[in-house]
Amino acid sequence: MSQQPSVILATASYDHTIRFWEAKSGRCYRTIQYPDSQVNRLEITPHKRYLAVAGNPSIRLFDVNSNTPQPVMSFDSHTNNVMAVGFQYDGNWMYSGSEDGTVRIWDLRARGCQREYESRGAVNTVVLHPNQTELISGDQNGNIRVWDLTANSCSCELVPEVDTAVRSLTVMWDGSLVVAANNNGTCYVWRLLRGSQTMTNFEPLHKLQAHNGYILKCLLSPEFCEPHRYLATASSDHTVKIWNVEGFTLEKTLIGHQRWVWDCVFSVDGAYLITARLWSMSTGQDIRVYQGHHKATTCCALHDGAEGSPG
Repeated sequence: MSQQPSVILATASYDHTIRFWEAKSGRCYRTIQYPDSQVNRLEITPHKRYLAVAGNPSIRLFDVNSNTPQPVMSFDSHTNNVMAVGFQYDGNWMYSGSEDGTVRIWDLRARGCQREYESRGAVNTVVLHPNQTELISGDQNGNIRVWDLTANSCSCELVPEVDTAVRSLTVMWDGSLVVAANNNGTCYVWRLLRGSQTMTNFEPLHKLQAHNGYILKCLLSPEFCEPHRYLATASSDHTVKIWNVEGFTLEKTLIGHQRWVWDCVFSVDGAYLITARLWSMSTGQDIRVYQGHHKATTCCALHDGAEGSPG
């Protein structure tokens, strides 16, 4: 077993491969063949042990520290594309959202589906609130729902734009803001106000016309980026835009992609943004291009923090 790198970076592509990269050098050191389906989402567990691969219709976990080409776990009860996957902060359970219209919770120790929530549309995006007790989902029909894991019910429902698919959701690390991006290139921003111990009160804060094309991913900057707060929006218009959350002014446009930009992730300190390239947030220039995939890169995952910290 080789020594585990402190920075884990993985990408997946329409070419049915998943690649692990040395983030700084751009060297690909491991390739996993994934012939079963396209890969919709990648996520690394908080303790850097597993890479979760969300496909159609399964979620498979691969061991980060071995070269075994086979998954170590498979989660199979979704019936369509799994579009969202993520983990609770200590890695005990996983959540997912699928085009089959459900949001599910999985126990990684018991290896089964523990709960299932019915959305009334194909689920495109799910995020876990920092309080670890609420999931927020967005679907193809334009619905945003908050699922209260304690009460085991939907505690809040809103539709920012009727019949306009919510493509991506992101929550500020301190739980103060939530942003929803849609297929019209619009971001809706709400302040999250705590009611009785919950964050089910959405107070409209801003509406941002960020792109002319689809927004495929929106992402708020992490805690160690403070006092700067940014929103990144990745689009079908081949650009990523970086917005200052203070007033939602445009800071930078990252230009260089030849295709749709499907995904992005911040480094733990917010100094870099990764797509299929490594971008410097201070200059807005790409420092490294991760070359090796034969088709478009559809998703990426990065964990460069301490073990047990998300991201």
